[in-house]
Amino acid sequence: MRQVQGEAKTVREVLSGRKFGIDYYQREYRWEAKQLRELIDDLIGKFVEDFDPAHDRTAVESYGHYFLGSIILSRRESKNFIIDGQQRLTTLSLLLIYLNNAQEAVDLKDLIFSEKFGIKSFNLDVEERVAAMHAHFAGNEYDPIGEPESVQTIVARYRDIQQMLAALPELDDHALPYFADWLVENVHLVEITAFSDDDA
Repeated sequence: MRQVQGEAKTVREVLSGRKFGIDYYQREYRWEAKQLRELIDDLIGKFVEDFDPAHDRTAVESYGHYFLGSIILSRRESKNFIIDGQQRLTTLSLLLIYLNNAQEAVDLKDLIFSEKFGIKSFNLDVEERVAAMHAHFAGNEYDPIGEPESVQTIVARYRDIQQMLAALPELDDHALPYFADWLVENVHLVEITAFSDDDA
């Protein structure tokens, strides 16, 4: 019997300890700076509705929630393949890398990569993107000249994230851990899983 499951999950629940592949026939990562800016503005706008610098970090649990949309997965070979939603998940991964590097209070590593038999691999597991993602995670520049379109876009959008968030007075050093907590615990996606590519 065919089966499709849908479930609302936090960013932490979607990404923690999981692997996502992207089939070769899927389109490239193509989000432009405009789409990134819209997402950042929406997230920051929702976060600052509740944030108060006088709050303890535990207060973030009661902050408002934000719905990031749905993703559609096809489950096979013990791996989740993204059928729809890779633009958001890729952007989310880049945002998590930035936040992990920009503050130390909230450890986001397990939402970015996982380790098995001593080998680290990114949770968004796409071979051509690994070198660029490693460079960003390590805080290094990456030259995308001659790389596929997705890699060039990843590098450009990560630079945009750095510039956009560093310029926001709402996200100073004190607020960053609160925002990181809020992003992974209060932002939700609906994860729709199909158990055949045809259903997905």
